[in-house]
Amino acid sequence: MHVHVMFRLMTSPATQRAVSAATDPARWPARLWAMLITLCIVLFLDGLDVSMIGVALPSIGAELDLSTATLQWLVSGYVLGYGGLLLLGGRTADLLGRRRVFLIALAVFAVASLTGGLVSSGPLLILTRFVKGLAAAFTAPTGLSIITTNFPEGPARNRALSIYTVFGAGGYSCGLLFGGLMTGIGWRWTFLLPVPVALAALAAALVLVPKDRPADEGGHDLLGALFSTAAMLLLVYTVVTAPEVGWATARTLGSFVTVAVLFAAFVAVERRVRHPLVRLGILRKRTLVRASLAVIALAGSYFSWQFIVTLYLQDGLGWSPLTLALALLPVGIMVTLSAVFSDRLVDRVGTAPVIAVTLTVMTIGYLLFLRIDTAPSYLTVLLPAVLLIGVGWIGFPAINIQATAGIDDDEQGLAAGVLQTSMQVGAAIVLAVTTALIAGGAHDHTPAAMLDAYRPGLEFAAAVTAVGAVISLAALVRRRGRPVEPALEPAG
Repeated sequence: MHVHVMFRLMTSPATQRAVSAATDPARWPARLWAMLITLCIVLFLDGLDVSMIGVALPSIGAELDLSTATLQWLVSGYVLGYGGLLLLGGRTADLLGRRRVFLIALAVFAVASLTGGLVSSGPLLILTRFVKGLAAAFTAPTGLSIITTNFPEGPARNRALSIYTVFGAGGYSCGLLFGGLMTGIGWRWTFLLPVPVALAALAAALVLVPKDRPADEGGHDLLGALFSTAAMLLLVYTVVTAPEVGWATARTLGSFVTVAVLFAAFVAVERRVRHPLVRLGILRKRTLVRASLAVIALAGSYFSWQFIVTLYLQDGLGWSPLTLALALLPVGIMVTLSAVFSDRLVDRVGTAPVIAVTLTVMTIGYLLFLRIDTAPSYLTVLLPAVLLIGVGWIGFPAINIQATAGIDDDEQGLAAGVLQTSMQVGAAIVLAVTTALIAGGAHDHTPAAMLDAYRPGLEFAAAVTAVGAVISLAALVRRRGRPVEPALEPAG
């Protein structure tokens, strides 16, 4: 990116000195480190919240007398708000100011968490989950764009993004453990635990996140915002409810047709409006498209695999939530340890090889997991597969770097929103298909019958990652003999 553009956006003298020092990762000032850690903590809370609620669902259902169909909306409601508004959230940060949007969304997240821990009504609890997902739809892309506009493209940004994504994965892993511990005390603590952390992060962000100047113009595409938000919300809702009501029903098909009409209307508006909410040309950025496909394969396959594994190991084999969390913990540990070398690996070889190799290794892990039986050995069957699957997440920082590389500062939030929308909506679609494949379920609850019913879903998860790996490898092969794109050239 051009230096004069970066400094035009960063008017604070303190920020200018911080950005100058950030060109050398070994010399980051304390204030820059503190800002990065604050943003990481907020992303950590997002991951923590997603996984803690999964462990607490049985206790919530028992106390509030909620059916299984209602309980799933505690998860789907969050996905609906998160996936439906991510694209709008990222662009809003560019147009209204990243600091302002981040602070407001974080405050909303804290209030919704507190409310969720106090209510005793199923619908109200689902509503708080939707509001938390909505808040995360603004904090996640905004936090990413704050990093990419305060750390110059190259080794400094690669290191910062590696640390940032590790916190997100670490939050998800820790949420499994905290969820088991908090549920033992009372399920409400899974909602209340993030509140003081979010408030502390809010206070820190007020001081540490530098002020930025909103876009001078282009923030009045209200019709485009209406069409895009309605289309994304309806798409996520349709995908989440399709396994229950049926994929071929008039309701589902009609919803998909409506989604198509809304997206067509959105594209028509964006082509004609003077200052579009989404510059459609950004979707022709090949690195962003490849990163979006890669993150769909990564997240979609893993969430589907974990969904099946959780059901089988707990309901089929009788594992406790804490035992399950400890069994999957190596994934989180590997992602955390990858912070030491992932940015250097990208600097040395580029993003494309890292993504292709990690997705390939992840596919092998899923295939090894298919050896599971009704009495699996953890050391010889589960652990090798879990470790290889964990390698896939080592490529997650590279995906974030690839998606935002070469994007101008005034569209960093938009690029982040596109990537994270792909992750959330793509994962929801893959999980919905997985749920449909195992919807018939076992006719009895013996481990053998459950495993037979779940195996098609496990095979589908492996196939999704394999497709992602093939796409990444094909892009890597096509690059041979061509000049390396400047945005992705290894720094060394």
